Amino acid sequence: MHFGPLRVINEDRIAGGQGFGTHGHRDMEIVTYVLEGALAHRDSMGNGSTIRPGDVQRMRAGTGVMHSEFNASQDETAHLLQIWVILQRTGDQPGYEEKRFDAAEKRGRLRVVASSDGRDGSVTIHADASIYAGLLDGTEEVTFALPEGRLAYVHVARGSVTVNGEVLKAGDTAKVSATDAITLSNGENAEVLLFDLGQLNS
Repeated sequence: MHFGPLRVINEDRIAGGQGFGTHGHRDMEIVTYVLEGALAHRDSMGNGSTIRPGDVQRMRAGTGVMHSEFNASQDETAHLLQIWVILQRTGDQPGYEEKRFDAAEKRGRLRVVASSDGRDGSVTIHADASIYAGLLDGTEEVTFALPEGRLAYVHVARGSVTVNGEVLKAGDTAKVSATDAITLSNGENAEVLLFDLGQLNS
């Protein structure tokens, strides 16, 4: 909790037909990344959609929003990551955005899926953070240049991967600082999220 502007990552497995009834949030960017199954979303802004693997959903709670989330299937489990990022300022109006990133865009590379400027078709978050997603297997290797003074957080969503010489498996994370590069290699069916983060006290 609270690594730079990254508040928390919740990993949820939702049984068929189950979910979270209407509840409220405020002053937070909530990014949902689906790994398996499908998630049905409804909110007080009038948005309603079903997101699946490859989809990235951003809900800006801002001054306050109500929403519900349910497994869109009665039979299959939905597996997802819900990422809370601290807004740079309070008082933002609530907002919603959804983009799709196919596996080919993430294969053997880090594909930006959320950023403060919406670059390269990513969803826009009002936070000093960028989120990258990658799929790595076998000899695929990627190096991320970390600017001086910034933090990185690596979350292995599935499989295993070596991060700067350390082997991480599904559910493992690495908090990285005081380095200029992060190398991901030796992946075994790995799906990885990498966060480029500012420091809240900077």
